[in-house]
Amino acid sequence: MARFLRGIGILLCVCLGWIWTAPAACAASPLEEGVPVTLTAPSAILTEADSGAVIFEKNADDRRPAASITKLMTILIVLEKLEAGEIGLEDKITVSTAAAAQPGSQAFLDAGATYPLKDLLKSAVIASANDSAAALAEHVAGTEGAFVALMNGKAEEMGLRNTCYVNCTGLPAQGQYTCARDVAAISREVAKHPLYFTYSSTWLDTLTHPSGRVTDLTNTNRLVRFYRDCDGFKTGSTEEAKYCLSATAEKNGMRLIAVVLGVPSSQTRFDEARAMMDWGFSAFSRVEVAKAGDWTGDTVPVKLGARDSVEAAMEKGISMLLRPGEKEKLTMQTDLVESVTAPVRPGQELGTVRILLGGRVVAQVKAVAAREVRMPGLLEGFFRLLENWR
Repeated sequence: MARFLRGIGILLCVCLGWIWTAPAACAASPLEEGVPVTLTAPSAILTEADSGAVIFEKNADDRRPAASITKLMTILIVLEKLEAGEIGLEDKITVSTAAAAQPGSQAFLDAGATYPLKDLLKSAVIASANDSAAALAEHVAGTEGAFVALMNGKAEEMGLRNTCYVNCTGLPAQGQYTCARDVAAISREVAKHPLYFTYSSTWLDTLTHPSGRVTDLTNTNRLVRFYRDCDGFKTGSTEEAKYCLSATAEKNGMRLIAVVLGVPSSQTRFDEARAMMDWGFSAFSRVEVAKAGDWTGDTVPVKLGARDSVEAAMEKGISMLLRPGEKEKLTMQTDLVESVTAPVRPGQELGTVRILLGGRVVAQVKAVAAREVRMPGLLEGFFRLLENWR
């Protein structure tokens, strides 16, 4: 069975490789050139969760095994199925012999016993339990192999070109790999689900089995306890993958994601992720540049309207990562239509607003009409014609 699952996973990944034969789009340039902190990790990346902006990176596209970090995709699919209403937290899951026999980190589930889904999700997130992950996979898709197909399908959907799954746990398997950039992207998606943080921010908990037996659950991510504002993501370690970590923290409205893969010792992965986030929080902040609806200071002439012009406004708000002092250096450039004809509806597109830093465009949104401009009534139109006639 294990060989069969590996075969399915590798075949799926080969197929995905055929799908993505077109040249990959270039990743956005990191905000920081080089690596500003000392890293022993052969592969690492620091990103901002809201925008996905890369702050700095090191060999972020190198394909590597990532051990239990694989479970981030397992957890993401479960969270999405929960939000879609396809499964529920109170679902009763009977643990198969295969799931209970998963090696490595476990919640020590009893084969044949029935657990609520929320308990299996909790133990998979907090304690990285392989048996719980396998039981969840079987519940969602019927078999682990079918669930792995969902994982690879999600990777394709997300454009993760350096990720291939063979199992749902991250246990060593030929042909299973990912990269730091893809791990950061998956982590970013997981962070969009508030339920995840209910479990991932917990340091110690327990799992009560149907028999009454109790298993202590300790978070494998030590930064949850020892790094202020860290509230989630995933560790992983095997002899092949060495020590891996995706960690996140949120300060002053900015959430950072630090990924380190292939670190030589357990504590080093935590130290290096901590150093990466410390540097990111000190070097950048998320700054609100404009709010949706803010006027640009420009107007556009209106033909045949009850008003001669309409104000241009920002369609969406703009916030971005900036270094100290950079906000004052931002400039705005508008490119608007010469005129519009009444009636004009609020939100009607009028052109483009660009935000520049040092002459380089760093953000762009649509410029829209700030208000409605009606066509004039019959009498009002008559007087306006007379006025224009003069």
